[in-house]
Amino acid sequence: MRRPQGRTRALLLACAIGAAAGWLGVRPAEPAPPSAPLFAVDPAPSAPSSTASPEPTTTTRKPPPANACGTLAAKLPLRDRLGQLVMAGLDPADEAAATRVVTVDKVGAVFVGGTATHLLTGGRLAALRAKATVPLLTAVDEEGGRVQRIDALDGPTPSARQLAATMSPEQVTAVAHRRGEQLRSRGVVMDLAPVVDVSDAAANTVIGDRSFSADPATVGTYAGAYSDGLRRAGVIPVLKHFPGHGRGSGDSHLGLVRTPPLAALRADDLRPYATLIPRGEPVVMLGHLDVPGLTGGVPASLSPAAYRLLRENYRFAGVAMTDDLGAMRAVTDSYSLPDAVTTAITAGADIALWSAPAPTGPVLDRLERAVRTGELPQSRVRDAVTHVLRLKTGCV
Repeated sequence: MRRPQGRTRALLLACAIGAAAGWLGVRPAEPAPPSAPLFAVDPAPSAPSSTASPEPTTTTRKPPPANACGTLAAKLPLRDRLGQLVMAGLDPADEAAATRVVTVDKVGAVFVGGTATHLLTGGRLAALRAKATVPLLTAVDEEGGRVQRIDALDGPTPSARQLAATMSPEQVTAVAHRRGEQLRSRGVVMDLAPVVDVSDAAANTVIGDRSFSADPATVGTYAGAYSDGLRRAGVIPVLKHFPGHGRGSGDSHLGLVRTPPLAALRADDLRPYATLIPRGEPVVMLGHLDVPGLTGGVPASLSPAAYRLLRENYRFAGVAMTDDLGAMRAVTDSYSLPDAVTTAITAGADIALWSAPAPTGPVLDRLERAVRTGELPQSRVRDAVTHVLRLKTGCV
């Protein structure tokens, strides 16, 4: 197990101390202060009970060093920099395999899926984070309703549609805050929620009751409220699925989904993003969606034009990540996992996700070859690593 030494560790700590001015510090008017520190400040907390949130840090906050992101990135070997750009799926019952992914492959993020809860109990996920050279993102899919990860441990929460129909935005913030505290107590620092798709489709369809509403303004209000609750608990929210899955032609688990044309998305599905992104939302997930007039028949998650739309038209400055590249036929019908990850990062993704356990070595080998041949430009790697390190540490 290799630890950051000397100046590298000092830079990590300085950046982490300044991170409160980053993604957790950007709020709508009159926010409540966060109830937990950024995880990068405390990369190895002791495991609290399932009902308690971590204690706030008492460290004095100082500005991070100038160009700290670039300095940190430059100190990492190429393969370790590339590792920061993947979110590898773990077997939640196999602690030894999870440790190898973090300590040997040195990935920057992991996803805990499936139904087993071993890694989510006994402080195991916090212990895994403590083994990482660079602060580790630990993520789950916890939307409520049909998509829940800790309901067997901490009880269920309602679907997005039910929340919007029965609660005020303030009440939804409280629900998400409580869920965020439960996630954080189990070592989770990122939740792949809220869903920002606009839909009135039947509850059991692919998006259905995962959507807050068929009204874009309502979606923006309630997704923002849910995001606020997670952030106040010290959990990173992820807006999904850009540029809008709510009116898509089907389920991207089963094949490529076609949306209405871009002009129609701008008038409806993209409106919540125009509301939420200026608030400083930290992460946006791109879906496997073919958008006429934008993506040219490939998924948005692999389309340079989709990432340009997010960055240039919607002025998003945070981390852009993909939907699952390893278990959804919209991608797997045409790409191997190493090729899909390489294509996504080259197109503009900062983090490429696969949800089920898969060998990490071939993915990193493929990325290294792409850098050395020029297929994946060094400038794209620098840009992506900077986004990821800024999210983790608050460096500039």
